[in-house]
Amino acid sequence: MYTFTIIKPNAFDKTEQILRRISFEGFQTIGIRSVFLNKEKAENFYSIHKDKDFFSDLIKFMTSGPITICALKKNNAVIDFRNLIGDTDPKEANPGTIRSMYGTDIAENAIHGSDSDENAKKEILFFFPEMESTIQ
Repeated sequence: MYTFTIIKPNAFDKTEQILRRISFEGFQTIGIRSVFLNKEKAENFYSIHKDKDFFSDLIKFMTSGPITICALKKNNAVIDFRNLIGDTDPKEANPGTIRSMYGTDIAENAIHGSDSDENAKKEILFFFPEMESTIQ
């Protein structure tokens, strides 16, 4: 029913086009903000990756410019959104997916999408704690 997305720094200038596409695909935006992540917040959000080789590069990238964060609502939100954004590697993503259109490589793939209903709720509440009663 809910999912979460981040339009990453390398696609921030395409936010309007990406949001139009998301809306066209039937997603309702229930929360949206453009923000700059500081290092601490980025490290907390991506803590699941802290032991991976790419962690420091990921944090550097995600703090390099503005991002747009969105809480989205739709039936089958997580699965439908994952299909809309495409494979993590834009070169492997199906044509017409957001990552195939706006991603540059696997590290700068334009957009994040929750990978499960459980993580969608956690991610939404990480950035939109005021939505706790809304998404329960």
